[in-house]
Order: sequence, then C-alpha cells, then structure tokens
Amino acid sequence: MISLFLIFGFFLFLLIYGIVIYNSLVQIKHNIAKGWSNIDILLKQRHDELPKLVETCRQYKQFEQETLQRVTEARGRVQDASLRQDIPALGLAEGALRQGLGQIFAVAEAYPELRSNETFARLMARISGLEDAIADRRELYNENVNINNVRIEQFPDNFIAMLFLFQPKPLLRFGADEKKDVDIKALFG
Repeated sequence: MISLFLIFGFFLFLLIYGIVIYNSLVQIKHNIAKGWSNIDILLKQRHDELPKLVETCRQYKQFEQETLQRVTEARGRVQDASLRQDIPALGLAEGALRQGLGQIFAVAEAYPELRSNETFARLMARISGLEDAIADRRELYNENVNINNVRIEQFPDNFIAMLFLFQPKPLLRFGADEKKDVDIKALFG
C-alpha cells in the first residue's frame, strides 16, 4: 500500500514539475515576443524620422548624395526584414543603416549651416535617443533569447521543450559594419 502511494506521489511530482517547466518556457517565449514587439515599435519610430533627416540634408545641395542614398536603401532593407521578422537579415540591415547614420552625422560636421539648422539638430537628437533605446531593447531581447536557448537544451527542460516543440531563437546581431570605425578622411575626400 505504501509503495502504491510512493509511486502515485512520484508521478504526481513529475506531473507538477513538468507543468512548472512548461509554464516557465511559455513565459520566456512571450518575453521574447514582447521584446521583439518593443524593438519593432522603436524601429518604426526611427523609420518615420529618417525621411525627415534625409530631406533636411538634401536641402544642402553639396551634401554627399551617396551617403543619403545608402541610408535610404538601408532603411528600406530594415523595414522589409522587420516586416518578415527575419532577425538575421534585420541585424545586417541595421548595421548598414547605423553606419550610414554615423556617416551622416560625421559629414554634417563639415556643414556649419546644417549643424545650426534647428530641424537637423532636433532630428539628430531624436534619432540618437531612438538608437539608444533600440540598443537597450536589443540587449533585453537577446537576454531572453539566450535564456530560452539555454533552457530548451538543459536537462530536464529539454524533454518538455521537445514534447511541446519549443524552438531556439536567433540573437539579434547587427552587421560587422557597425563595429568598424568610420573613415572620416574618406568621407571628406
């Protein structure tokens, strides 16, 4: 009789433990989705500001049109990758966009009239603030992805993860271009 209670208690413990693991994996999955949603909101806000920045720079005819074109193209790639929720492609497009923005800000130093333009200054501050917020949200998103990926590989969580088809998620990494220094001499010819 006691052995029957022990067996029943053991299976009850396994069931409750499995439920706890499942619920924690579901919570992590939703934290990843929430993190992605927060990044997407910031990307859309920045996406709305970029045409204004490009147009403000275009008013200065001598401003490097090639740099503006690269930013415009990268903006389109970011939007496309974001809509498809293609994390690796978004990372590469983000790297190119950030490099282009860095070049705009660096090149703007050669144009005192542009730097003193109130609209340009406001847009630079707004975009810089959005960049900082995106970096913060990316860090939180990647932290949740890392927790997810570790948990679905760890014993005994991996059994529950396989049973309920929990999948690893890709980290949001920006392209290698973001890590390179901007060559100021090349920008100014």
